[in-house]
Amino acid sequence: MIRTPVILDTDIGSDIDDTWALAMLLKSPELDVKLILSDRDDTVYRAKLIARMLEIADRTDVPVGIGVQRENVYTHPGQGAWVQDYDLGQYPGTVHDDGVGALIDTIMGAPDPVTLICIGPLSNLGVALDEEPRIAARTRFIGMHGCIRSSHIAAGVIPESNVVNDVAAAQAVFAAPWRESIITPFDTCARIVLEGDRYRRLRDAPDPVMCAVMENYRIWAADERNMGRGDPQRGSTVLFDTVAIYLAYTRQHLVMDSMGVRVTDEGLTVVDPEAKSFDVAMDWSDLDAYEELLTTRLLGPVVG
Repeated sequence: MIRTPVILDTDIGSDIDDTWALAMLLKSPELDVKLILSDRDDTVYRAKLIARMLEIADRTDVPVGIGVQRENVYTHPGQGAWVQDYDLGQYPGTVHDDGVGALIDTIMGAPDPVTLICIGPLSNLGVALDEEPRIAARTRFIGMHGCIRSSHIAAGVIPESNVVNDVAAAQAVFAAPWRESIITPFDTCARIVLEGDRYRRLRDAPDPVMCAVMENYRIWAADERNMGRGDPQRGSTVLFDTVAIYLAYTRQHLVMDSMGVRVTDEGLTVVDPEAKSFDVAMDWSDLDAYEELLTTRLLGPVVG
């Protein structure tokens, strides 16, 4: 099997779905992980979560990058208890203090195009494009961003958090000349919830990575700011970010539309025929099949 080289950019440690997505990434044999980069606000906290997960998965060959830190921006360390005693300096692998520089070097030094999976705000990528615009021509961009026609929160279109958290960066990224541009907006990714037998199989699995996911889920759900957003005994929260991981290697079970998309100053993702063309996951041809595949994959082995 020819594996796709990928970089993951994640704001793991806010919503719990990033932790599930990281587990899925590490268990996807189609993907060859070259770097995982923390994004948004307290990026050291997020890098600790990444590093500890990689240790548990026995994947300390994967470098960790600390992304751009922004001061005076509210951060939500909902999984902080899981890494409160974790020393990032003791990570057995490589930790890049300049995560954006590591991203640029990884892309520019790769013999083949790299797939960049972004499941958080686009602050790191906005800086990277400023520093080295040539990365776009060497990269497939896949993002969990936007809301095109409908959301799970309210009728109609709303600003999606990964976009509205850094609108200027999102505008730059959406306009950049990537080799390929793909997004899963709320229209598709906001429909992913595991319940019933599928969830119980994951909750009770002895697999170390899934045990770590569940530990984090319980800590996250117990935080008073997340009360009512998930019940670790009964089912998952919405697993938005898993769909971006999935799109890095297949479009099976998804209905894709090609359309121009741009980001407004208000953080809305709007269809514009004059804008950069994206392949947008707008619907599911078989949502049940995807949720079964997701469950099976999360129960599988970590890929080295």
